[in-house]
Amino acid sequence: MNALKEKYQTSIVPSLHEKFDYSSVMGVPKVDKIVINMGVGEAVQNPRSLDKAVEELEAISGQKPLITKAKRSIAGFKLREGMPIGAKVTLRGARMYDFLEKLIHVTLPRVRDFRGVSNKAFDGRGNYTLGVREQLIFPEISYDQVEKVRGMDIVIVTTASTDEESYELLDQMGMPFQK
Repeated sequence: MNALKEKYQTSIVPSLHEKFDYSSVMGVPKVDKIVINMGVGEAVQNPRSLDKAVEELEAISGQKPLITKAKRSIAGFKLREGMPIGAKVTLRGARMYDFLEKLIHVTLPRVRDFRGVSNKAFDGRGNYTLGVREQLIFPEISYDQVEKVRGMDIVIVTTASTDEESYELLDQMGMPFQK
């Protein structure tokens, strides 16, 4: 069993239950899923760049990514509807907890000049979005094999109904928020 999941069940659930006074233990918010999205704009001119992005995303998440396609045509970007322009992965269960633990304890501390993640990136419904500027901060990515530095969005979807509950959940899980 994952250490983060164990910590959630043994210490975080009772602590949140007491703090927010839920009627049932089942009302305590939990992390539902993590969606990692990587937009590859240059895939319009160079379709091979998407393959490299998919490869890197698969190494980071441990799961095969889904290729996202353009919803509408944009002439200014030479983009047609249905063209592949990105990749995304949805993590749930054990893989989700493994990724979250790796993100909190290994990946984020490797960011240069790291002062904590923003505590304003909640969406009002208890979900948290984190933007990463480069994929090199992940230990699975070798610096020598990277053709182009790409960023990605990491969305942590929780069952919390408010941002305050979600913040408390992620804070107790060890997310390094700015002080």
